[in-house]
Amino acid sequence: MLLTHLRLLAYNPGVAPAGGGLPGLAVLRKVMASLNLYGIIAVVGALVVSALVWAWGHHSAGHQAEANGKKGVMVAIGCALLIGAANGLITFFSALGGQVK
Repeated sequence: MLLTHLRLLAYNPGVAPAGGGLPGLAVLRKVMASLNLYGIIAVVGALVVSALVWAWGHHSAGHQAEANGKKGVMVAIGCALLIGAANGLITFFSALGGQVK
């Protein structure tokens, strides 16, 4: 009898995200949106600095600076991609995780 109840609990604990469970959800959403904005601004700055290092390294024959500038540009582009796709990625993997049985 107890084993049956534990087995049912392991399969479906009955926990699901609730929209209005705790106070301050609207404030937390605003904070996350602000962090997202600051992240995009920081990525734009990193992209500009990396592009300048790339150009400076190219024109001064500094191969190490040129390589570091290229890496910085690629990292900035990857970060912008991840920041921009954050909501979609979280939604996708949350829905995917909800299908695990």
